[in-house]
Amino acid sequence: MNLWYAICEALPLGCFAYDFMKNALLALLLLCPALSALGTVVVNRSMSFFSDSLGHSAMTGVGLGVLLGIAEPTLAMILFGVAFAFGLVWVKSRSAASTDTTIGVFSATAIALGLVLMSKGGGLASFASYLSGDLLSVTWGDIGGLFWLLVAVAAFCTVFYNKLALMGVNEPLARTRGVHTRWIEYLFAAVVAVAVMVSIRFVGVLLINALLVLPAAAARNVARSMRGYVWLAVGFSLLAGVAGLLLSFALDTATGATVVLAAAVCYFFTLPFAKR
Repeated sequence: MNLWYAICEALPLGCFAYDFMKNALLALLLLCPALSALGTVVVNRSMSFFSDSLGHSAMTGVGLGVLLGIAEPTLAMILFGVAFAFGLVWVKSRSAASTDTTIGVFSATAIALGLVLMSKGGGLASFASYLSGDLLSVTWGDIGGLFWLLVAVAAFCTVFYNKLALMGVNEPLARTRGVHTRWIEYLFAAVVAVAVMVSIRFVGVLLINALLVLPAAAARNVARSMRGYVWLAVGFSLLAGVAGLLLSFALDTATGATVVLAAAVCYFFTLPFAKR
């Protein structure tokens, strides 16, 4: 341990001598690959509005958890988030309204209901941290949860990524190839819901969608193959995560927001290289 502190003080990375910075770094190294891998599918299938609405539904999950006496807010968010995702996919497949209209209705309803539930008794202020997140509050228990999230996302992508990519190109063609598109869509919605809800406390409702979409969008600008697209998205996400963490410590700014801004820099840097 003394050797670690000596190395951190000797290098320009002295901030990692603090335990909360080490925990935040470990959390980002686990969280960024999971979100960016899912983000490539979100971007490919033009689902950024869908993932944004999932973030908004977290407010209702927290409110319902308090109302029902569930001690762990993350559990309440996951349960509601999966139910919300399933309901959204079900209504979208059966409604005559456009997809963005359906998502907009669900999103507005979820965030309004969440705010009503959380404001009951004047307790809204106590949930303000869920809006912007707090990466510097990560504990070892949180890191364990993020590790299993990464394992689950990696397993899901290993099994279903090619099918999801084909669905993104041509869904009717995917069905003719024997892909059960409806069930895979439900499963993908559930995985995204769990990833978003687990990450909300660290990244925040206002920023979670940006961390999903921006690294994948940056990778799409420069990737020339599907494999390259995924690995570039992971690389940009990790770069933004580490750079944002260091900058937030140096500038004394909100960590989640600084990480998202670093991801935005990656996107705008790659934008001139996008294929026309």
